[in-house]
Amino acid sequence: MAFDAPGFEGVPTPTLEPSAARRLRDAIEPLAMHAVWSRRTNEALAERGLDFFGSYVWGRATALGTPSPSVVTATFAVFEPTVIAGVYETALATCDRQTVLAIRAETVAASLADTLRGEDPGEVGAIADAIFDAVEGVDGLGRPLFAGLRDQGRPEDPFARLWRAGDLIREHRGDGHVAVCTARGLDAVEMNVLTELWLGMPYGTYSATRFWPAERLEAAADALRGRGWMDGEHLTAAGRAVRQQIEDDTDALEVAIVRALDDALPRVVDRCATWSAACVEARLFPPDPFKRAAG
Repeated sequence: MAFDAPGFEGVPTPTLEPSAARRLRDAIEPLAMHAVWSRRTNEALAERGLDFFGSYVWGRATALGTPSPSVVTATFAVFEPTVIAGVYETALATCDRQTVLAIRAETVAASLADTLRGEDPGEVGAIADAIFDAVEGVDGLGRPLFAGLRDQGRPEDPFARLWRAGDLIREHRGDGHVAVCTARGLDAVEMNVLTELWLGMPYGTYSATRFWPAERLEAAADALRGRGWMDGEHLTAAGRAVRQQIEDDTDALEVAIVRALDDALPRVVDRCATWSAACVEARLFPPDPFKRAAG
């Protein structure tokens, strides 16, 4: 389906500089996205009338309350806005927020507990608590998805808590990344094109999964060529440097969390990476490395 990014035959696996912030983000990604890819969660939401993409959009937007469609499209940033607005409005009319919140929390707890069967729930809860303790004192200024998600509190169940902790890291970084990109003067399509080419994906492939039509993709590419950041369908050295600086600036905005984790960071990254690998093995997150890198 279009929401997932395809694999690319003959294209090498993306490699990124392993900053502390990036290691943390990559370690938690499949855990943070468990509510999106869990069969148990999707089946429960389908019984309430929500399809896969509707569950993703409404499930993520619940962090904002019941906002207008324009608020959802602004915070989601990289998706084509009319598509997201339409999916959100349909989902909102189909299932109320409290039901979505309850179903996601209950089914994710059960799904993760099953996936991580044999792991000590006490350790799972301790790792989740380390992340929660780190994010509690972080400023939510300019981070609507992160701030709204944090307001939902710390789940009692250790597996639900691990999922929520990962989601907090993900949304904190995502909000920061959008801020860095917009400060560079990039629009939503240009963000997509820069990222896909920087990771080594063929031009337009990942951006199209965000529902952008070919004419908008080409307009974005023309704009990037005009800045000297693209040549044909590839990044120039200047374009690659700009995208790397965006990554570095995004990492810099994660320093407060990294510092708050302090000595716990290696253990948090190690355990979350192991548990995320179990999610991938269980087919509860796409194995495609591009999907994980692009996030």
